[in-house]
This record gives sequence, structure tokens and C-alpha cells, in this order.
Amino acid sequence: MVVNPTDTSNINETTAQNKKSRKSKTENYFDVREENAVRMYLVTDCEYEKNKIYNEFLRGPLDKMISSIIRRYKLYRKDMDFIEIHADTHSFLMTKIDKFRPSENKKAYSYFGTICKNYLMGQIIKDQKETNRKISYEDISSDLEESYSFSYRIDEDIVETDYIINKFISRLREYIEEENLNDTELKLGMSLLELFENHDEIFSSADNNKFNKNIILLSLREMTNLSTKEIRISLKKYKKLYLSILSEIHK
Repeated sequence: MVVNPTDTSNINETTAQNKKSRKSKTENYFDVREENAVRMYLVTDCEYEKNKIYNEFLRGPLDKMISSIIRRYKLYRKDMDFIEIHADTHSFLMTKIDKFRPSENKKAYSYFGTICKNYLMGQIIKDQKETNRKISYEDISSDLEESYSFSYRIDEDIVETDYIINKFISRLREYIEEENLNDTELKLGMSLLELFENHDEIFSSADNNKFNKNIILLSLREMTNLSTKEIRISLKKYKKLYLSILSEIHK
């Protein structure tokens, strides 16, 4: 059977089929139907159909997601009320929605949530730089805050950033497949891989050539459900891999 990508009825039909074999105690506002809607939105080239899918299936859930993120993480911005913050974040997200690449291991909800959190955090950091204040996060120790593991300064005169990142992604993927990693190390490795594969969207709000360590750390904690201590311990292996790659490049 040929599926028409511009027929929004397919969203409900596919959703019904996916949910047929499982029961849900609570109905999530961004579930199978919305994930299917995102895929349909990305497939069609018709602006009319895009708007129809967005207004019928995505606008409400995305509004709820953004509201939840702002309130849960207290990501309020200086001199802006909630409605303004919400509208600005939603607008930014819509500029990134076409960058999402669906796969079995990637969910639109997780991707969109990461984009929104990192954008808001980046904007807050820029706002607070004006008043010489810094964001503080619970459970981030001073030694981790200054850790070289969570920052990378790009030297544009020596090597291109994309070259380093692409080389690290390739080696990281091989490392995860070949090494005997425990569950914690594997979780962290897969999360690092996702972060670096989407670095151009996730870190697009950075205003200088240093990846913000706070954004990276919070993202890793959200993606893995690991504590800061667990991340720091498991990160040692990946730090060695990264430093070995840098050494090879400089040679």
C-alpha cells in the first residue's frame, strides 16, 4: 500500500496501530501520535500540509513542552515575561525542526526538549554576562566546573572544528562498539555520541568559541539520569580517547 505523506489521516491510523498492542495508564501529551506527526511534517514539501499538521497535532504539545521546561528548570530570562520567553523559544525551535533526523533510537520529543533547554540556558548565560553573574546548578562541584573534560577551546589557526568533531564521532562510535563498557559508561557514551552528532543545532546559541560546559553537563544528566559523580567517573575513559585524538591531530 502506498502511503500519501500529505494525508494527515495517516497519523491517527499509524498511531492506532502502534498503540493497539500496549496499554497506557496515562496519556502523554507528546506520544506516538505526535512522533508520527513530526515524521509526516518532515516528509511533506507542501506548506499547506505542513501548517495543517503543525496546527492540528504539534502546536499544542510543543507549547506544553516548552512551558514545562521553563517552569521545571526555572529558565526565566531577564526583562522578559513568561509569554515572551515562551514565544521566543517556540519560534527558535521551529527554525530547527527540519534538522531532526528520525530513527529508531531517536525521539522528536527528546531532541526538541534538548534544543529548547540549551537555547534557554544559552540565552540566560548571555543575559547574565551583562550583569556579571553566573548560573549556578545544584550538585556541580567547583572541580567539575573547571574540569577540562567539559570545555573545548577551538584554535581556528591550527585545525578546523568540524574536522576534530567528526574524527571524534567516528572514533567514539568504534570505541562504544568494541570496548567492554559497563552500563553507566555505555549510557554516557551513547549520550556523548548524540550530543556531538547534533552539535551544530544543540550549541547554536553559543556566543563564543567555547562550548558551554554547563549546557553539556545538564544535557548529559538529563539524557542519562546519571549523577554528576557518575558522569565524572565514567567520563575518564572518553577523555583519554579525546586526548589521544588531539595528540594524533597535532602530530
